[in-house]
Amino acid sequence: MTAGIDQPDHRGRAGLHLTGLDLDRNPDVVVKEVELLANDWYVLRRTTLDIRTSDGTWRTERRETYDRGNGATILLHDVERRTILLTRQFRYPVYVNGHADGMLLETPAGLLDEDDPETAIRREAVEETGVAVGDVQHVFDVYMSPGSVTEKIHFYAAPYRRDDLHGTRHGVEEEGEDIELVEIGVEAALAGIGSTIVDAKTIMLLQWAVLSGPFAP
Repeated sequence: MTAGIDQPDHRGRAGLHLTGLDLDRNPDVVVKEVELLANDWYVLRRTTLDIRTSDGTWRTERRETYDRGNGATILLHDVERRTILLTRQFRYPVYVNGHADGMLLETPAGLLDEDDPETAIRREAVEETGVAVGDVQHVFDVYMSPGSVTEKIHFYAAPYRRDDLHGTRHGVEEEGEDIELVEIGVEAALAGIGSTIVDAKTIMLLQWAVLSGPFAP
């Protein structure tokens, strides 16, 4: 008996080696075998598949995919004061990959868990910024790293007011979160792209905001 395959793992999951075997939307791709490599928290799989190339021949390929679930992010904006709300927290993956101190400036975000995307991002906004948002705008959905990570991010935007702000430290203590709330002018944020702001989802929302969103001409 193997946890995550024929018996539940510590998160109650089983059958993790079956994901993808029933895919038939693309007749040029046939999934043959799925191996479970790791499932400590997220799930790492190695999949063997046959793929038909453009010249009609078939070849066998192996692909590793990292499944951490889907997520959502939101740009909180104050159009009158031309400000946005970002968070700053320690991110070990960027720290180990060259970021100066690992303290990443980014839009509030989190995994969906068992919620729909809008419910999830409302929850994350409160947890990470203390702001209970009203009407939210769905912007777009994006696969962030399609070469190996299955995650799809749902992007949202919503207004906030100065009176919505309560303190500068937020996060769920039980989950080890220690999040600083940062209010910044949209022009300063744009100027920081590539230097102080190097998070992909944040850059995408900033560019949307000034091209066709709340700060568009």
